Amino acid sequence: MITRRDVLAGLAAMSCTAEALTAPESSVAQPILGPTVFAWNDMKPVKNDHGEVRQLCKTPTATVDQLEMHVTTLDPGQSPHPPHRHVNEELIILREGHVETLSDGKWLKVEPGSVIFNASNSLHGLRNIGSTPAVYHVINWSPNKQMAAR
Repeated sequence: MITRRDVLAGLAAMSCTAEALTAPESSVAQPILGPTVFAWNDMKPVKNDHGEVRQLCKTPTATVDQLEMHVTTLDPGQSPHPPHRHVNEELIILREGHVETLSDGKWLKVEPGSVIFNASNSLHGLRNIGSTPAVYHVINWSPNKQMAAR
């Protein structure tokens, strides 16, 4: 005889199986990033509408769900995208050029060697205010939700 408990257990198992079978490829576990060196000469630039980008990684580490790093070359007068918000925190390290960043509701001038921190869910933006390309490194991370719950 099938009990109510058997039916509930079966439904739960079917639900988990269906979810696993229909999960997008992006949910497949990626290898954890270990010690790595990203050599400048190995970074391949890809042209876009506002300059070019060199993608370094977009992968989990031992402590975060996703570490995304890239280097952008932003043409004079350009912005990579309109001001926006996201849960991720990020650092931007200006290597060359002169930019303005939207930080805490104000546009601030940024000189080479400066570091910008964009807090989680803060409205932020960037634009090249110089007459030469601006080059900056972006380090963006998503929290490890399993570790945060502990």
